Amino acid sequence: MTTESPRWFTSSYSDNGGACVEVATNLVASRGVVPVRDSKVLDGPVLDVSAAAFSSFVASVKRSF
Repeated sequence: MTTESPRWFTSSYSDNGGACVEVATNLVASRGVVPVRDSKVLDGPVLDVSAAAFSSFVASVKRSF
């Protein structure tokens, strides 16, 4: 079991208007997940997305632009 904590960040494309999500990619190697949370509710729920699913999501978003 790892005790590594998520290092949260928002996208550099975020306009900082408060309607953002934060991700913590530092847990991919140790846990195989990318935690995602609402930036307005720091102590709220966290969704752990598998690294493969998150990678697929990002690739799909990139293809949309």
